[in-house]
Amino acid sequence: MTQIRFAVAGARGRMGQAVIRVLNERELIVTTTFDKGDAIDLSQADAVIDFTTPTATLALAEACAAEGQRRGKPLAHIIGSTGFMPEQIAALEAYGDRNIVLRSGNFSLGVNMLMGLVKQAATKLGPDAWDIEVLEAHHKRKVDAPSGTALMLGDAAAEGRGVDLKDVRVAARDGLTGQREPGTIGFSVIRGGGIIGEHSVLFASEDEVITLSHSARDRTLFARGAVEAALWAAPQSPGLYDMQDVLGFR
Repeated sequence: MTQIRFAVAGARGRMGQAVIRVLNERELIVTTTFDKGDAIDLSQADAVIDFTTPTATLALAEACAAEGQRRGKPLAHIIGSTGFMPEQIAALEAYGDRNIVLRSGNFSLGVNMLMGLVKQAATKLGPDAWDIEVLEAHHKRKVDAPSGTALMLGDAAAEGRGVDLKDVRVAARDGLTGQREPGTIGFSVIRGGGIIGEHSVLFASEDEVITLSHSARDRTLFARGAVEAALWAAPQSPGLYDMQDVLGFR
């Protein structure tokens, strides 16, 4: 099998640096790295790992499509960027017929296992008796809230109950809010210090509370997951994928 060649976007950021370290540790081929203000060069890459911003990701998706068309072989675009608006997600997904698009709000194996547990619990713990709250904490430099991972967990809970998250989501509470509406899924957010990532999903009834949680101790775990995702994705056909596909859960 031909060895996969990598490009790294957002290379001067914390996650970009972590991805480069993991690629070097594994002695994988890094053909180019770039960040904001740099030229995008994908001419020697089979897969690009992208922890940037929604705007930068969309520009990179177009560059992947153009390069794939030039060489007659699709590129794998591994996306860890978060904070997308619905219209940006729709625009990104439109590249699924030309690029191998693998997007995840979190590349951790543990978080993706947690999603499955949350979905299963939400299926069994009905909205009449059980409230659901997603809690997350990140470092003070994170610019979007709730985190992409928190939204993934909220989606998993909503899917378990057979509803759409946008119809039951409560993004914040402040002031005289009145009683909680049955069946809603709430989100609570903390930003401070150097917290890498803390996520919990709380199921609360009148008599008991169940909490499912995950703590990230080193952001390298996300970089390792992204590299594994890229290795899995590069031989695939164009389409839309996520970590559930990589781990064989779907």
